[in-house]
Amino acid sequence: MFPATDGISSIISDTMKVVFQRRLVDRVLRLWKEMAHREPFPRRDQIEPAMLGVDWLNCLVIAVKSPVRLSTFVYVGENLSFTRCPDESLAGVLLSHLPQFLSERRCLMIEGRARLREIGILYRSALYPLSDDGIAIDHVLGAANCRPLRENEHLRTPLVRTKWL
Repeated sequence: MFPATDGISSIISDTMKVVFQRRLVDRVLRLWKEMAHREPFPRRDQIEPAMLGVDWLNCLVIAVKSPVRLSTFVYVGENLSFTRCPDESLAGVLLSHLPQFLSERRCLMIEGRARLREIGILYRSALYPLSDDGIAIDHVLGAANCRPLRENEHLRTPLVRTKWL
């Protein structure tokens, strides 16, 4: 009379996979978790561009230095870079959250509205810790994407929301 519970569970599970596969930050988080396996953080050498496919264009890697302001970009995906003015790129937005992220030692999702290159945008991004020894965070994997604000969306003031993953 009623469908088996297993059938409903499969439908829900498949639906959730599709929903979570839509977001860049969720796809990268899934890969990050797979690479970490049973360790607190994956190593930098475990993150291969081929594993991320086209998402690699929306990723970056930061080499963490002390003090944090000396940290540098090791890689910046084509969709995140803006060579003439790095402060006006999504990479720069992610870098500004580095001190907070390093103090918490866990994945951080950042979303909001901003003005980049004279265009109002809505963005979603995330930072994922990497560690060669499993203790010290020596690199950070970042992922971000954005879209222009629509006509009915206004950039009154920049909005930033963060969520620990």
